[in-house]
Amino acid sequence: MTSKIWYKFQLAICLLIRFSRSDNAPPNIVLIVSDDLGYNDVGYHGSPEIKTPNIDKLARDGIRLENYYVQPICTPTRSQLMSGRYQIHTGLQHGVIMPCMRSGLPLTLPTMADRLKSLGYATHITGKWHLGMFREEYTPTKRGFDSFFGYLTGAEEHFSHYMTYYNYTGLDFYDNLKPHNQSYGQYSAHVFTQRAQSIIQSHNKSKPLFLYLPFQNVHDPLEVPSFYENKFANIKSKNRRIFAGMAAAMDEGIGNITDTLKSSGLWNNTLIVFTNDNGAYIQLGGGNNAPLRGGKYTYFEGGVKGVGIVSGPVIKTPGVVNHQLMHVSDWFSTLTHLAGGSPYGTDGFDMWKSITLNVESPRKEIIFNIDPMFPPKGESKSTIFNTSIQAAYRYKDYKILTGAFGYDGWAPEPSLASGGVNPADTMKTPLDKNIYLFNVAEDPEERNDLTDSHPDVVNFMLKRLAQWQKDSVPVFYPQDDENCNPALHGGIWGPWVTS
Repeated sequence: MTSKIWYKFQLAICLLIRFSRSDNAPPNIVLIVSDDLGYNDVGYHGSPEIKTPNIDKLARDGIRLENYYVQPICTPTRSQLMSGRYQIHTGLQHGVIMPCMRSGLPLTLPTMADRLKSLGYATHITGKWHLGMFREEYTPTKRGFDSFFGYLTGAEEHFSHYMTYYNYTGLDFYDNLKPHNQSYGQYSAHVFTQRAQSIIQSHNKSKPLFLYLPFQNVHDPLEVPSFYENKFANIKSKNRRIFAGMAAAMDEGIGNITDTLKSSGLWNNTLIVFTNDNGAYIQLGGGNNAPLRGGKYTYFEGGVKGVGIVSGPVIKTPGVVNHQLMHVSDWFSTLTHLAGGSPYGTDGFDMWKSITLNVESPRKEIIFNIDPMFPPKGESKSTIFNTSIQAAYRYKDYKILTGAFGYDGWAPEPSLASGGVNPADTMKTPLDKNIYLFNVAEDPEERNDLTDSHPDVVNFMLKRLAQWQKDSVPVFYPQDDENCNPALHGGIWGPWVTS
């Protein structure tokens, strides 16, 4: 036997011994995403209105990530979660993937499901995809998932599971690659929870489980069974009341899933990760990000400060509030390494020691985005980087924003008598202003602009933006293809390109 063959034999025996021992077995991973959940939309952040006892228990029994960041809209967060790559490296810098676009997360990039499946995991998704579907190759069961139950586009009605895009309307609900209309009239949070429970109950325990559960809640349209809305009759704002019910329905589902993990014998070796995908869309008057500035679609803290938790018996230090800098792109490396793999080819970091042992974060910066396709604002204030371009970047405690900012106010915490944006508390950024600098560690509400007082910091961060811009790939944001029309495909949204 050659030394090379002998080495491989020894390695195989070591791996067999390692993973045959229950205390060293790779953990089951349940990754839960809430859609459009605001910073002030969970009980453990002090909301007096939103009741989330099961999420709060996960936070209490686990570790709260309070220096954790996501992206300001759906596709960018989900693409970075699944690939570990910044959107400047995937071509997805602009907006979201629209239903009629020939676009998707590049097929050259392995997904988290691909990596975990290669490590022996059973991989399942129930909920929202939103990473491309114009060709079958972009859909979940072609991207590493053993099963898919949910919808492919970015938003749909919670009961009918139909989606309307301009003049096009059709069903967007799938069981693997087959359109699924049997859940018509059933609330999406209930349907997704039930499928997740079924997956857990039927799971073959000889394999570790990866269950990705991107809930539709609390994304608009604001819809919920009356039972949940009526729990919040004291909230006078109808939108806030429905939103509270939607959060409660999702929270109930999370509680049911944890109970099923326990009853199925999987709980003792399970890690639960909970995250939102972006801040609340406060203009609807439902969600809220108080006391943070801005919301969904903006790079202010209200748009990108994440609601993040790691919990479950795998966590041995419950009740910790963690302040290590982390970004949604880090989950890919963190979870694949925890599963026994070697992270490679990503923009993220393995954050496990920083999360569980409070070791200093290896992450010092976050390039949120550089979007040259977004309409420019004003004239550049610098020769280093064109500040009319929409961009956002954090380095240590500082964050710089350039270009157009979007909603830039502070929506107050909704009282029991009102909800939504208070125009009186909206700071109207001057029309010619296209650069902000904040120290978000000292000023998390972003009320003190440091642009004029810290010119050296501004220049340093603009230089970094210029460097990141050189490292970016071109934006890929194609025009709509009218052949997507569900009327051409039996009233179903789904892949329409076959070659």
